[in-house]
Amino acid sequence: MKRRSFIKKTAAAGALAGAGSLGLMSFTSAKELKHITILHTNDVHSHIEPFEPDHALFPGMGGVARRYTLIQQIKQENPHTLLLDAGDIFQGTPYFNFYGGELEFKLMSKMGYDAATIGNHDFDNGIEGLLAQLPHAEFPFVSANYNFENTVLEGRVKPYQVFVKNGIRIGVFGLGIELEGLVTKRLYKETVYLDPIEIASDTVRKLKETEKCDLVICLSHLGYEYKNEIISDVKLAKATKDIDLIIGGHTHTFLPEPTVVLNKEGKKVLINQVGWAGVNLGRIDFYLDASGRTNAGGATIIV
Repeated sequence: MKRRSFIKKTAAAGALAGAGSLGLMSFTSAKELKHITILHTNDVHSHIEPFEPDHALFPGMGGVARRYTLIQQIKQENPHTLLLDAGDIFQGTPYFNFYGGELEFKLMSKMGYDAATIGNHDFDNGIEGLLAQLPHAEFPFVSANYNFENTVLEGRVKPYQVFVKNGIRIGVFGLGIELEGLVTKRLYKETVYLDPIEIASDTVRKLKETEKCDLVICLSHLGYEYKNEIISDVKLAKATKDIDLIIGGHTHTFLPEPTVVLNKEGKKVLINQVGWAGVNLGRIDFYLDASGRTNAGGATIIV
């Protein structure tokens, strides 16, 4: 989707309460609505530069510089914007092999990322390698279902982070995929994987009841959907309540727009994932009225 047509489509989606609608809000008094924009990436895998112009799948696409420009344009349009990442920041180009993740974190900090979660490839230099690069990240990492007690990351990763934008309290928490069988034990060491549905339910309860959050966002590196019983974003959405948006990763799923899934109470949850390598930037626009009712629309920008 071209940049100009994306902006027009996203504005229409929000104003007209398109397929991603989360509520039954009247838009007759648009000035009273509070507008929150969520930008997101996943599985960038150390892709700093654009793909070559003759690349078979992504000719000339991606690149940090272009993403930075898009982010700045959108933040000028709506300063009440959060920029999030759903993990697998590391591994995929010689930049990671040479710098070990330092460049990725420094560039994400420059772009203004607000939070990220941890993907399985972020352990590729071991838990000590991840720790060594954290000082270069000027944003928090959130992961609620990785227990880092008795590891060097103890106390360095939060289960969730609360942001306030335009007077709206936004709770962002992270979930990671099971590491056993996917990552060598010596890399993640004593990290303990906890059941994501149980942890999500407990965390969301805290965000709603204790932190008084108006919006709840899950940064998930579980994967979009599987044919087997592995927990996925779709299963997570159906088995929980009070999550407004799941930003996914791991499966490199290209969604042209967010998927709408009904949660355990029959309410709508948005799920979005934008492929890999930074060739897309996801955008979700939430509109909240004075009573807290929410409407949302979203799409994908090609970088």
